Amino acid sequence: MIKDITIGQYIPGESFVHKLDPRLKILISLLFIIDLFLVNNFNGYLFVLIFIVVTILIAKLPFKYVYKGLKPIFAIVLITAVLNIFMTNGEHLVFQIGFIKVYREGLITAAFMIVRLVFLIIGTSVLTLTTSPIELTDGIENLLNPFKRIGIPAHELAMMMTIALRFIPTLMDETDKIMKAQMARGADFESGNLVKRAKSLIPILVPLFISSFRRADELAMAMESRCYKGGEGRTRMKELNITRRDYLASLVFALLFVITIFSRT
Repeated sequence: MIKDITIGQYIPGESFVHKLDPRLKILISLLFIIDLFLVNNFNGYLFVLIFIVVTILIAKLPFKYVYKGLKPIFAIVLITAVLNIFMTNGEHLVFQIGFIKVYREGLITAAFMIVRLVFLIIGTSVLTLTTSPIELTDGIENLLNPFKRIGIPAHELAMMMTIALRFIPTLMDETDKIMKAQMARGADFESGNLVKRAKSLIPILVPLFISSFRRADELAMAMESRCYKGGEGRTRMKELNITRRDYLASLVFALLFVITIFSRT
């Protein structure tokens, strides 16, 4: 399951979505999340589904890879669905087993939460899958530049956020290697109760923390040896510019946003 986590990974490409301005993609992702919580019926989510599928096709991302990124959240989706089904009351009772009652309103709410979580993960994954870490850093820093006037270190924040995001797949690979090494030594991570399973994670967490600190120290030394002193006075090899494709993408997303808003009941 660890290998299925795709957050923070980047798939190089030359598609229309890859070439969009990173600032625009970040803003669209934020508005996309807001839009998901504004939609209150399945008609609105149908338009969102069409938008996601078309975006994935244009970006030339493998659907198997997108599905792979959803597998780690199946447990969360299942728990969310169960909680909403059995804890939501309503007027239309579907069936009852003893004190357990399931209402139609609970089923609808559970379906809404499942669709919302799935779309949320897919939408945010498209951002990282089609935007390189350097572009993400430049985009976040540029968006935070206006806040420099009140003393917020835009470049440092953007750098920290991008490094944290970039190291997610690296740490996942490291965790997988440590787990396989411990299993080869006879460690058991599957059997036993919850407390026993939690204790069995200690042989994984200790070397993982040590490896993380070592990687952080190596990264800091590498940045210092290249005379990195923060964002002051730094220049970029590629300047961010808004092009026609960015205006077109903005128009398409604005159309989706308006349609989903008007589809509210």
